[in-house]
Amino acid sequence: MYGSEAWTITNKFKVKLEAIEIWFLRRMLKIPWTAKKKNERVLQEELSKRSVLHKIRKRQATFFGHIMRQEKLENVIITGMMTGRRFRGRQRERLTDGMVKWLGVSSVVAMLQKTKMRQEWRGLITNAMEQGT
Repeated sequence: MYGSEAWTITNKFKVKLEAIEIWFLRRMLKIPWTAKKKNERVLQEELSKRSVLHKIRKRQATFFGHIMRQEKLENVIITGMMTGRRFRGRQRERLTDGMVKWLGVSSVVAMLQKTKMRQEWRGLITNAMEQGT
């Protein structure tokens, strides 16, 4: 999870992350694949929810708020306000796009305004964590 604050979480990546988390749980609990236990059952035995994605999202949100409250180069890079021409082809999904979807904010601009107010930003993160991913 080193550097997970800067990862862009797409649907494809999310599916892979959930699969590897279940694989690790099965290995730790020593459940063979021939046992034919469903993933939900494995999670119930462990008495946990899927936590890796939640931890990554929380780290991303706190890091994002920290960067946006500063006026440095990282702020310019993450918001995508760099000058020049963009690359050809389909636009890649940005970190800010994923954060807007996850937090349920109306737009990137509204999210950037909320990062300036630290307590409101923390409340937004808490609500998103409680609702799940």
